[in-house]
Amino acid sequence: MSVPRPLAVAVGMVLTSCSSGARLSPAHAAALADSVRTFVAAIEHGVNHNGPAAWRRVFADSAPFFMASEGKLVFANSDAAKRGIDDLVASIKRIELKWGDSVLIDPLAPGLAAMGAPYHEVRVDTAGVRTEETGYFTGLAEHHASGWRLRDAHWSVMGPKPTAQCRDGTYSYSETRSGTCSSHGGVARWL
Repeated sequence: MSVPRPLAVAVGMVLTSCSSGARLSPAHAAALADSVRTFVAAIEHGVNHNGPAAWRRVFADSAPFFMASEGKLVFANSDAAKRGIDDLVASIKRIELKWGDSVLIDPLAPGLAAMGAPYHEVRVDTAGVRTEETGYFTGLAEHHASGWRLRDAHWSVMGPKPTAQCRDGTYSYSETRSGTCSSHGGVARWL
């Protein structure tokens, strides 16, 4: 089967641009990473000072946007995110967000970078109930005319730490010592 010359040239141009056109020089990659780090710091500052409403300025206002948490789709698009943020504004009095020290940035192309960071968040709802979460956040940062925005986001929350290792090698999350590992040969060691 022969491929028409114009099609072959077009495909070759696309492949060439994908393989070499998106590459960043080391200086451009470093500048892009620094710019995204500044954006990440601004997210923390905005959320801590403006509460959940700050997320409106962080999430991309475009159809491709989505957000997942704990393996479940939370917002399928930017309209769903806007509605969800409105609900959070009505129910959350205060948020304290703190990124961990090891914020990772992977510059992918001009104006596009993957980012990841450990985080700790404290939320206080309108009834005064305090909820703390620690986990890992990943997102795709995309530069728009108005600055950096998250094109998508995923929150992974750390589960509870085990309290004991049982003699059969399993772990227990029991909050009391009484009966811990009783069906697993007893406690091998407390953690």
